[in-house]
Amino acid sequence: MDRLTTLRRGRLVFDVRDDGPDDGEPVVLLHGFPQDSSCWGKVAPLLHQVGLRTLALDQRGYSPGARPPGRGAYRLSWVAADVVALLDAAGLARAHLVGHDWGGAVTWAVAADAPERVASATVLSTPHPRAFARALPRSDQPLRSWYILFEQLPALPELLLRAGLQRGLRDRGLPAADAARYARRMREPGALTGALNWYRAIPFYATALPGRVRVPVTYVFGEHDFALSRSAAEGSAALVDGDYRFVALDAGHWLPETRPDEVARAVVDRVRSARGDLHHGHPDGLWDN
Repeated sequence: MDRLTTLRRGRLVFDVRDDGPDDGEPVVLLHGFPQDSSCWGKVAPLLHQVGLRTLALDQRGYSPGARPPGRGAYRLSWVAADVVALLDAAGLARAHLVGHDWGGAVTWAVAADAPERVASATVLSTPHPRAFARALPRSDQPLRSWYILFEQLPALPELLLRAGLQRGLRDRGLPAADAARYARRMREPGALTGALNWYRAIPFYATALPGRVRVPVTYVFGEHDFALSRSAAEGSAALVDGDYRFVALDAGHWLPETRPDEVARAVVDRVRSARGDLHHGHPDGLWDN
């Protein structure tokens, strides 16, 4: 089987990490801000051990060949379509989706709008966008989300983040090596603006949020997340019609980097439950109770 290293969509060229067993059931891994596909470096090998194939996409704005300059190119429906294009390029009718932070928002969107392509969804940190919107007037979520308004400004966020991103990530609980790697990537031409354009595109879809989700979903939430409230997290259940599980961890925001074992277990349990063999045990005893 030929492995994907890139995804071509129009003029955009995305980088892809396609790893794991050739015949493994496919799992698409979607990172958030300001990560890249390397955020799954501790999670993916655990998925490979239980026979899963992983396709980790460097999303729009993060792949050097896929950094369109205008914020309109980053609306949620368009970045969700990148995931469907990845499935098409890999010849996959369906896949299990796993997303963290903005990758979680994309996972909600694809699961809602293209359920026939999604075998299951595991979302890390990010509530359903409609649950997030509903929590704004009812919780402390606006205090946690002040940075979204700041990032709507032109140029100034880039100026400040170039100087302070690495330290800010460390201060918010990201391990130092990961913070350094992501900050270094954001110094590439166009990278930081591309990453910020995900936030700047919010006005383009704020009135057209994803709808109800009918596929099986596991939502993994860090109880100490600095950016997202428990109220928004708990509101996501009301928007899922399929089998739904909520997993709360004694953790912060950076779940792939700091809680890889718990994340991998949640993904594997969701995959096996979605295909009806949760109780068949994990190969080599991995995570067996």
